[in-house]
Amino acid sequence: MTRDEAEAILTRAGELDDEAFPLFEAALACAAHDDPDRDEQPALDLARSAVERLKSRMQSESPEEAIAEAMAGDLRLTGDLLTYDHPDNADVIAIAERRKGLPVALGVFYIHAAREVGLDVNGVDFPGHFLLRIETDEGPLALDPFSEGRVVLPSELSRRALRTGLMPDVAARLDQLMAPISDRAVLIRLQNNIFARAQQSRDWARAERSALRRALLDPTDHHPWLDVAAAREGQGALAGALQALSRAQTLDGGATIAARAARERVRLRLN
Repeated sequence: MTRDEAEAILTRAGELDDEAFPLFEAALACAAHDDPDRDEQPALDLARSAVERLKSRMQSESPEEAIAEAMAGDLRLTGDLLTYDHPDNADVIAIAERRKGLPVALGVFYIHAAREVGLDVNGVDFPGHFLLRIETDEGPLALDPFSEGRVVLPSELSRRALRTGLMPDVAARLDQLMAPISDRAVLIRLQNNIFARAQQSRDWARAERSALRRALLDPTDHHPWLDVAAAREGQGALAGALQALSRAQTLDGGATIAARAARERVRLRLN
């Protein structure tokens, strides 16, 4: 898949309603967009194997047990504890080869496989750590794809929320903290992770690509274009930064002041 082909897929995905958003296809396009000189087949093979193993496990195990055993037991998908900030941890092609990654990137495979066998699984934008929500006959359960898909008990969820700095009354509202998010939001969270790491390491080209992917995935949001502008400015591409800032202003009037100030700063550098 070329970078242009990946952008075309992401553009189409961005135009779809949340209900029709193609999570795995878009995640694969994001990975190809970041580095197109790779074979996507390992990721496709892993996704297919995940569906097959989960379908087999479902014949004799509960949904929450089946998904953990299929994904972590059979396919060895787990969190990367030793090199958590490694760029490959946010890339579904690399994860297919390494079998480890970030919670949200692993979650893409979990959600894809679960949906294919008829399970109701969604991402959860839990404070500080991405989780999954699976609907069962006994009610919703939280699963942690980073910790081999194990069930996270409500008491532990509250402790995790408190550790992020939330007030006790908020941390106790698990119904709010465990609210499902859209697949689009799942993939945007993954791109945010990539942008933050690239920005920290001053890899401005990678930061620009991840911000552009966010802009394509949600064409109504002006924030990604501000990040595109910052990444282009970091590369010295000042004319391109101005174009991105103008795009942000066009999309949202609330960004006008911030974008105008940034544009003036960039213009001064150009002059």
